[in-house]
Order: sequence, then C-alpha cells, then structure tokens
Amino acid sequence: MVSLADIRAAEKRIFGHVIRTPLVFSPSLSARTGARVCLKLESLQKAGSFKVRGATNKILVNTAAAREHGVVAASAGNHAQGVAVAAHSAGVRATIVMPVWASLAKQEATRAYGAEILLKGSSLEESIVRAGALAREGRLFIHPYDDEEVIAGQGTIGTEILDDLPDTGTIIVPVGGGGLAAGIATAAKALKPGIRIIGVQAAASPSLFASVAAGSPVRVGAQPTIADGIRVAETGALTFPVLKKLIDDVVLVSEEEIADAILLLLERKHIVAEGAGAAPLAALLSGRVKIPSESTVVPVISGGNVDSPQLFRIVRQAMARQGRILHFSVMLDDRPGALAGLISVIAEQGGNIVSIHHAQGEGDVPLMMARVEIELEARGKDHAGAIEGAVTTAGYRMDRFQ
Repeated sequence: MVSLADIRAAEKRIFGHVIRTPLVFSPSLSARTGARVCLKLESLQKAGSFKVRGATNKILVNTAAAREHGVVAASAGNHAQGVAVAAHSAGVRATIVMPVWASLAKQEATRAYGAEILLKGSSLEESIVRAGALAREGRLFIHPYDDEEVIAGQGTIGTEILDDLPDTGTIIVPVGGGGLAAGIATAAKALKPGIRIIGVQAAASPSLFASVAAGSPVRVGAQPTIADGIRVAETGALTFPVLKKLIDDVVLVSEEEIADAILLLLERKHIVAEGAGAAPLAALLSGRVKIPSESTVVPVISGGNVDSPQLFRIVRQAMARQGRILHFSVMLDDRPGALAGLISVIAEQGGNIVSIHHAQGEGDVPLMMARVEIELEARGKDHAGAIEGAVTTAGYRMDRFQ
C-alpha cells in the first residue's frame, strides 16, 4: 500500500518535471457557499491534467527499463497526453494505444508531445489488451490508475494542498478508476487525520458509489457522460481498499450540474475545465457536499482538456437551461415595419438579439406571411419570462425551440 513516505519521495523525484499548480481563492464561490473555497488548478498542469504526475513518477522509478525498451500505455484522453509528456521529459520513447474512435484533437495533441500513436481496438479494453501485448515484449506499461507508483505520483497533489493551505478542512476529488483520489486521500489523511475527503462521480458512471454500497468492487454500466475522464466501469483493485478506508463520502452529480459548473468556471474564473475537472465544484454547488460555515474547502479541478466543439455545446445548453438563451419563432404579416415592431418589443425588455432569420415563401409559411426565427440573450429565467410575456401581450404567437 502507498504511504506518505512514498508520496514525499515521488514529490522530490518529479520536481522540475511537473508544475506545482496554484491554489486560487474564489471570493464569489466563497460568498455563494459560505465556506472559504480555494480551487486546486490541475487544469494548468502540463498536458492539461494531473495525469503527468503519476506517469512521471512511474517512469523515473523504472528509468533503466524505460530507456531500454520505451513505455506503453492505453488511453483515449488525458492519460495518453500525460504519459507522452512524461516520457518526453525523461527522454524515453512512448507508444500510446488509442481506440479507433479517439478524438482527432487528442490524437494530435498526444502525437505533438512526441509519442507514437497506434489506433487499435473498438473499445478502451481492447486497446489495453494491445498495450499489454507490447508490454510483454519488454516495454514499461503505465496503468492509468491501478499502480502504486502512479498513485504515489498523483498523491503529490495532496501534499501540495496541505503544505500550501494547512487549514484545509475538506478536499473534493473526482473519481474514475481511483488513482487520483487514493493518492490524495493517502497524503492528506496522513498529514491531517481529521480532514474530510469527498469523492465525486458522474451519476452516469457510479462505479465507486456502487462498490462502496456493495462492499467490494462491482462493474457498472458506464453510460456516456460529459465527464468522460471519470467514465470508468469498475474501480481499481488496488485503489478500492484505499478509498474504502480513507474516503469520507462519495456523491453523484448530474450532467446538468457538471455543465453548469463548467460554465461558471469559464465565466467567473476564466478557467477552462473538462467535465471530470468541474465535477467537484458541481458537487459543492449542488449542496451534496455539506461544508461547515467559514471552513476551507478545496475542489480539485483535475483537468482542462475539453474539445472546442464539445465546450461550445456544453456552454450553449447550460445557458439555455438557465434561461439565458431564448430561441423562438413568430409569424408576421409580410408588410413593411412588421419586423421592426417585434424588435422594438424585445428591445424595450432589454433582450439582446444574437441572430435573426427571416423566412418567406417556404412551404409551411402562408402567403402574405413571414416566419421570423430569433435567438436572443437574457439575464436568466425571470428576464426570459418577461420578454416572452411582453411578446405575447403585444399580440405575437411565440413558438419556442427546446
């Protein structure tokens, strides 16, 4: 089992190879929750996530083997990039086996860090099998979470938090396979036994939540989630006993709550967080994690690797759900000034029109009529409701898009 001494040794070993990421106090989040909220920004780590810590420690512990045969890993995302960066920093060759459906952006990012990419397998499990075959040829296999040297590397986040902020009362950590949470919990509980460690999972992939209830690791049907970094069907065999012993609670968050946390981090803190990275803040803001008033809580923002198209969809849907985007159509008489009349009603209510489409002569539009499709920004649900009320009161029939 990994000890604090192992984590301290890893901390010295990886010094200079990784970034000591900042703890950032958030006045707005503190005012909202009543606690002192400080964000541990692993989204600013090399390769955009915490994964480089464990990979670097694994390689540096096994330098001779890594230099002779290289290293191999299987991943569709952050672990791939973390291993690639760690290998490059240590001057060893890296081969990353990725499933054939891995995003082009993550393939290119991993390749740009100097790794060789093999697209093998229709699932991550099949990719791991291929990586295992390469490991049997002599390459050093770097598991994403179920490895003591990897766990020790991830645990350096825990020592950094308590060295920088000794009065931390609660740390909230995203949990997939459990390597990050096991490492942080081991370090934090050894340094401060009374500290609370809360694990967070997407409700769509509750592997640890189900395993804690069952008393042993169980495999769940991991459904698609925007927190794909913690979409793991079964907690690790090495990590589960540690988590069962040291984690104080495991909570689940919804897709909507994760999306809202991503949007809040982007708008209020100018931080780009992936779904898994935003999950701890989602748990805090949802109220599922109860924090004593004025105590110090640290959500670990574990990564920021989110594809731009996905980020756009997440932000847009979150804004629409919060009533900040209103998308509707109305039928107007096809005459001069009709559109100006509608726009004036919206302007009087302070709505900001983002786009407008004026359709005439389409098959479902009556003669002498025009359909106008409008998308506008509002301050929230109350403001959107006021705009809708004003438009309908003015005699327009509004058909909203969902």
